[in-house]
Amino acid sequence: MKRLWTLAFGTLCLASSPALADNWAHWRGPSGNGVSTTAQPPVEFDNEKNVKWKVAIEGRSSGSPVIWGDRVFVVTAVPVATPRAGLPKLSFRTLCFDRGDGSLLWEKVAVEAVPHEETHATNGFASASPCTDGERVYAHFGSRGLYCYTLDGELVWKRDDLGKMRTRMSFGEGSSPTLEGEKLLLPWDHDGESFLMALDKLTGETLWRTSRDEPTCWATPLVVEHAGKKQVVMNGQNYARSYDLETGEELWRCSGQTERPVASPVAFGDMVFVTSGHRGSYLGAFKLDGRGDIRGSEHVAWSKNQDTPDIASPLLSNGRIYFYKAKSGLLSCADAKTGKLYYSSQRIDGLKNIYASGVAAGGYIYLTDRDGTIVVIKDSEKLEVVSINKMGETVDATPAPVGKELFVRGENHLFCISQ
Repeated sequence: MKRLWTLAFGTLCLASSPALADNWAHWRGPSGNGVSTTAQPPVEFDNEKNVKWKVAIEGRSSGSPVIWGDRVFVVTAVPVATPRAGLPKLSFRTLCFDRGDGSLLWEKVAVEAVPHEETHATNGFASASPCTDGERVYAHFGSRGLYCYTLDGELVWKRDDLGKMRTRMSFGEGSSPTLEGEKLLLPWDHDGESFLMALDKLTGETLWRTSRDEPTCWATPLVVEHAGKKQVVMNGQNYARSYDLETGEELWRCSGQTERPVASPVAFGDMVFVTSGHRGSYLGAFKLDGRGDIRGSEHVAWSKNQDTPDIASPLLSNGRIYFYKAKSGLLSCADAKTGKLYYSSQRIDGLKNIYASGVAAGGYIYLTDRDGTIVVIKDSEKLEVVSINKMGETVDATPAPVGKELFVRGENHLFCISQ
């Protein structure tokens, strides 16, 4: 009995430990919707108040931090040589910090290279967020390759044989990989030969590769499940599409998107939501049981053609979908099941220019402006501003709420916000 009690107590301690209970392994969190069901970070803070620690990071990246247990992972691209003409040589790096005190545990250089094309002034060359399964961490530098490390920083494998992206108007790269089971999903939409592929996460070997007749898109895949089977949903300028996770076979598609989509899908129940908002507006709520071209069919539960987001992905929390108008801070909130608006294009002080996606935790929504303002509102049908917080530097990366903390990747620092 004593041995059984010891085992049971040990199991209980492990199950309640932060390492298992509180992780943020992907830039949109465990559900892909931008929500933590366990985190309770502070709602009032700035670059000094309620800052547990902050560390300076060399280089530039709008990739979001990911957290597993006591470790925080970020990526960056650091100039190491400036030529007389053209782009600088960059060092593409993955960094691991101690969650407790912000100390650097390891830093690995994936590759040093001169980018083959320019990027937008607001974009860098390390814009994809890493992801982790608690045993390995995956850092995607686009045309510079995909790298798999152990949590201690040992290189397991790399894929630097996928080619070079040619993005729309040389705006740069940014789609992030997605982990699902034993597969790592890698999107590759550009103004060349586009595709979606699944890799074996243990070896990096290609499991399937599906061609996509799509121009540049910066969205990240979302995995959803319907009728016991998993689908991979991807945004796209020509079509929103769903693929069979096991084979890569296209299941359904729907046109109506606007130019150069960026926002990633979110899901609720048996529906998935795909948006775009550049030179037009579109939000489609698609039922997952469709097949073939579903536009105009009953498989489109509802849609909207105004005030939809451009850069930031929508947020889906407690049956409500939150979304901005284009890149502005004008916020709408709708019932995810019916599309009924609770409020539409509401102006919020401190929000004007948005790249980061909203996140939800502890009954609150965290909304981030490019100037470093983070506005906290109630997660409810009624718009209620709780606080307006200033980080003192540009923030393009989506924050990560974990446990009692909020991790914010600014232009110059990584912040750990804690009461």
